[in-house]
Amino acid sequence: MVDRRDELDALILEDGAMLGIHEVSLVCGVRIERVVEVVEHGLVDPGPQPGEWRFTAPAVFRIRRAIRLCDDLGVNLAGACLAVELLDELDQLRSQVAQLSRLLHR
Repeated sequence: MVDRRDELDALILEDGAMLGIHEVSLVCGVRIERVVEVVEHGLVDPGPQPGEWRFTAPAVFRIRRAIRLCDDLGVNLAGACLAVELLDELDQLRSQVAQLSRLLHR
């Protein structure tokens, strides 16, 4: 039997998939209030109206990462959001270095 969370994980991997807050809370395994807290910390921007919030796949993955930092490492939410921002920036910088390296070694 396929778990509903597995189905949603597959859905958010599709290009352009947008999820509502109920689906995000299910995928992340948390209550809606916890997703709202992450949004209020500014980690993601699902839109101006809470009743119409839509989350992209990258936003869902950022939320999950922050929640894991809180749950697994005991980091508070503000610290987890900052860590996710820094980890994303690090990933971006590593990607840019790899691109530059490929250009230089042609």
